[in-house]
Amino acid sequence: MVIGARSGTPEPEGTGAAPEEKDEGVDSAGTEPTEPTGSTESTERGGDGTDRTQDNPKAAKQRSFWKELPILIGIALILALVIKTFFVQAFSIPSGSMENTLRVGDRVLVDKLTPWFGSEPERGEVVVFRDPGGWLDGEPTQRSDSAFVRGVQDVFSFIGLMPSSDEKDLIKRVIAVGGDTVECQGSGPVKVNGVALDEPYIYPGDTPCGQKPFGPVKVPEGRIWVMGDHRGNSLDSRYHQDQPGGGTVPAGNVVGRAFVVAWPIGDWATLPVPDTFDQKGLSSAASLVPTAPALAGAAGALPVVWLLRRRRD
Repeated sequence: MVIGARSGTPEPEGTGAAPEEKDEGVDSAGTEPTEPTGSTESTERGGDGTDRTQDNPKAAKQRSFWKELPILIGIALILALVIKTFFVQAFSIPSGSMENTLRVGDRVLVDKLTPWFGSEPERGEVVVFRDPGGWLDGEPTQRSDSAFVRGVQDVFSFIGLMPSSDEKDLIKRVIAVGGDTVECQGSGPVKVNGVALDEPYIYPGDTPCGQKPFGPVKVPEGRIWVMGDHRGNSLDSRYHQDQPGGGTVPAGNVVGRAFVVAWPIGDWATLPVPDTFDQKGLSSAASLVPTAPALAGAAGALPVVWLLRRRRD
């Protein structure tokens, strides 16, 4: 892009010289052509014939900036829309179901890129997911009474700079994944595949089961079991076991993993997977299922390979 470039003015009639290429309105012979009346070029020259644009380059730069500003804004909006659609999106926290990890009004950034590559939710992650059906029935959406404010919010939420007030999404922690068996009896602890979880993120004063002991529940493949950190104030998988899926959520409903609290600044924090989900025995039950066929196949293949080698010898 050429900054401050202008198209030349045609040579006035009556001059003896043939038209030649000019630079900034000055012909190659060094003489100044007479400007026709009403030409837009004349407004840029002083009484002495000098070019005001050359004398005041700031004016040309200012004009160029204002001409390019709509283009820059358009590019920025397109980039923001692409980022929101494929990479990262902001979500607001509307309730206290994840306290004290997340507080009401916090803004979290959600990674939407990894699900595009087939990555599925893992135990311990805080995820945003779409309502699998019936979880948010009767929950009002937070819409402003002002039409102007609603319009601004709709535009900004479309490009990903603000959360949408019409969102029917939830945010919880993944406790178990497909193939796991999860339960919580009495006052706890929560057990996954028979391994007790140490959950320091639970809201102070809550028990691991809250007021809703459950299980054991076998989580179907391709689904997840989710719970809020504020066990006494979270209508999570425990409370939807009578619905299709038995309280589990399809992994395909997961929008992405929340990885950082971005706003307000005072609540800024990352959201790592707690160490309790790194226990070795936690995934042993699930890992044995795909490993057993492989081991059986290997055991059956060894005699065949041995016989083939004997015959070749």
